[in-house]
Amino acid sequence: MTNSLSTFSQSLTSILEGQSQKQTEKLDLLINTLNEQLVNFQKSVQYSTNQTETKLKEIKETVDKTLTSLTDKLTNQLLNLSTKQTEKLDLLIKTLTDQLEIFQKAVDNNTQQTELKLKDIRDTVERTLTSLKEDNNIQLEKMRQTVDEKLQKTLNERLTQSFNIVTENLNQVSKGLGEMKELAEGVGDLKKVLSNVKTRGILGENQLGNIIEQILTKDQYVKNFATKKGSRDPVEYAIKLPGQGKDEFVYLPIDAKFPLNTYHNLLDAQESGNKDEIEKATKELTSRIKSFAKDIKNKYIDVPNTTEFGIMFLPIEGLYAEVVKSGVTEDIQRDYRINVAGPSTMAALLNSLQMGFRTLAIQERSSEISKILGAVKTEFSKFEGTLKKTQEKLDSASKELESLVGTRTRQINRALAKVDKDDTYSIEQIDEITV
Repeated sequence: MTNSLSTFSQSLTSILEGQSQKQTEKLDLLINTLNEQLVNFQKSVQYSTNQTETKLKEIKETVDKTLTSLTDKLTNQLLNLSTKQTEKLDLLIKTLTDQLEIFQKAVDNNTQQTELKLKDIRDTVERTLTSLKEDNNIQLEKMRQTVDEKLQKTLNERLTQSFNIVTENLNQVSKGLGEMKELAEGVGDLKKVLSNVKTRGILGENQLGNIIEQILTKDQYVKNFATKKGSRDPVEYAIKLPGQGKDEFVYLPIDAKFPLNTYHNLLDAQESGNKDEIEKATKELTSRIKSFAKDIKNKYIDVPNTTEFGIMFLPIEGLYAEVVKSGVTEDIQRDYRINVAGPSTMAALLNSLQMGFRTLAIQERSSEISKILGAVKTEFSKFEGTLKKTQEKLDSASKELESLVGTRTRQINRALAKVDKDDTYSIEQIDEITV
């Protein structure tokens, strides 16, 4: 086995040495071949370099000759072009100068005409404004005087009529009091007539109706009217007061009460001079009045359809005086918001309401006239503002025209100054400057 391996090793070594010698010979041959090719390549490169230098020298000479020829030709062409440009520039300067003189004359002429027209327009507008202001001031003064005179006259007439009516009514009341004193002797017969409760109620209602109808107009009150919504209990009379809307009303209920028996008991007690009887009768009258006040409040007061208070009418001055004397009026005003009125105080109250209605009507007419004057004043202010804006626009147009003329003139002068300093401008540059 060892001998076989040794033999194999020697054989392998011999083979490898033979292969190595062959490879060395091939490598030497390849090196020699490459050296020969390298020498040939160097010779070729040298030859190419010489040929290239020769061609470059020839090309350089040709380029130099061509540049010299082109330089001569360009110099001649530039000289000719400069001469032509100078001639064209001189001609253009002369043309622009002539056009500028013509334009300057036209501008001066237009400026003078424009100034004259603007002056005429300004004078005309000023005269018109002055005339309008004077006319408007005169018209407004006349209107103010007329309105003041009419208002003063109407107010004086209304107040005089109202005071006359009040005076007449007071005279009638005074006369009525005198007649009532005369009729006091016939109270016995009257007691018989008034023994019926329904008859007493009708008498009180009729007396209340007579007072209301003498002082107020029919459209200022309603009769037997249910002031409380959903109620079937109509009040005898209700005064129509102005509400929040134009055709809306707030009603003031007035109801007549006539506790004749209670009043007679008080009179009898006063005639007897018995303090206990007087106190008892007074308490009974006070209780009846409070009951009436509560009844009026529950049946007829309905805010906001009605006023917060109502009026209880007592048809006899003596009865009214006793009620006031007892002090119950303050209690029912506080507890039930009910005021008590007799024949004289009812007439005075209705007269006060009538004067209030008339004053309200005068105020409404005054407010309408004031609104008209305010509208006239507003329109005049708008007209004056429009005229001022027109005048400002005319002034602005004049300033813009003057600025335009001055700006264009300065631009042309600057262009000509540049042309004088530099003669090398082209035709396109000169056109840009003039534009």
